[in-house]
Amino acid sequence: MIATRDPAAMDNVSRRDPKVADNANLVTITDDNFADEIEAHAGLAMVDFWAEWCGPCRIIAPFVGELADEYAGRVRVGKLDVDTNMSTSMRFGVRSIPSILFFRDGQHVDTIVGAVPKAQLEQKITEHL
Repeated sequence: MIATRDPAAMDNVSRRDPKVADNANLVTITDDNFADEIEAHAGLAMVDFWAEWCGPCRIIAPFVGELADEYAGRVRVGKLDVDTNMSTSMRFGVRSIPSILFFRDGQHVDTIVGAVPKAQLEQKITEHL
């Protein structure tokens, strides 16, 4: 799924839930902290590659936040802004957003591309736990 920067195309897209932005269980991932937060993490991590202008990213943002809360202590959940962290995005070949990448003990094990239902994200989490 290719996201658009056209504001008119996003008129019907709900704005991101402010509770997600303030979620203590979500880690802000950057090019600078990716190695420490994700690659050095023992266990499962899920990283949402997103951008502020991306309508589909806004659609799944609440799901990502809910999963961060529901799996707190079992899964590290982070968000990486592709516009400001291009190195990590390019490293993992992220060409469409949202892209949700799953890492097990620091190794990339799975990817979901596009705005998918929460249940599909949860299925991948349980598959890799």
